[in-house]
Amino acid sequence: MYKLGIIGYPLGHSISAVIQKAGLNSIGEDVQYDIMETPAENLVDRIKYLKTNGYDGFNVTIPLKVPMSLFLTDIDDYANIAGCVNTVKIGDNKELFGYNTDIYGFKKAIPADINLKGKTAGILGTGGAARAAVVGLAEKGIKNIDFYTRNIINSHNTLEYVRAKFPKIEFNVYQIQNMRSLADTDILVNATPIGMKGYMADQMAIETADFDTLNSNTIVYDIVYNPVKTIFIKEAEKRGFKTIGGLDMLIYQAERAIEIWTGKTPDAKLMKIAALEAL
Repeated sequence: MYKLGIIGYPLGHSISAVIQKAGLNSIGEDVQYDIMETPAENLVDRIKYLKTNGYDGFNVTIPLKVPMSLFLTDIDDYANIAGCVNTVKIGDNKELFGYNTDIYGFKKAIPADINLKGKTAGILGTGGAARAAVVGLAEKGIKNIDFYTRNIINSHNTLEYVRAKFPKIEFNVYQIQNMRSLADTDILVNATPIGMKGYMADQMAIETADFDTLNSNTIVYDIVYNPVKTIFIKEAEKRGFKTIGGLDMLIYQAERAIEIWTGKTPDAKLMKIAALEAL
């Protein structure tokens, strides 16, 4: 049996246990998956608990994805590039190895027939999820990325970071309240929690009128998975845009985490069915 869990705060909305159990069961493995609410000030004590109580690994969510990096023996390339971790494997000697499977999930959720080479992306938000989106889009060949944020001053660290990591991509940042025309945007990504159940669920990160400035071929991608169809996605569908919801990203990042922990690939379809039943 695998002993796993998720740490972060708050975790009342999390369906990670349902997804991971379905995935591990699909490869014939039993699992104990614990939901462990962990405010940032309790991170050190939580790590000690995980290491001394026989856990094989754990998922990490807000607000711990960045500070978790301080306690790791090693990290994978994605975690290094994104500057944050969402999956940890505990080694035989209790070393902690960190991974970022959000990038894998973000990228895999984009259908294979969508060609983004040389295109322009718009990303709403500049937090950890936005960084994961940048890496995924960079690997898809995006040439220009425009960030839209409510606080440009707070976005400077992210902007400097991604410019250093991806010098071939042109980055710009704009005040979301004064959004310009999105006519040149080929894919628009909501990388904020706005629209999530329990957090401004009846709102969007942009104004309804902003959709009218998009070109008809724009792809609209929301990383929020609960509800399955956010207001953002519903408004995009009303206008006939191709959309990508956050549930697929969630499933694929969980699939990758199970591969890291077990070396086996779970059935993503069964994981998605379990997630839909839980939502």
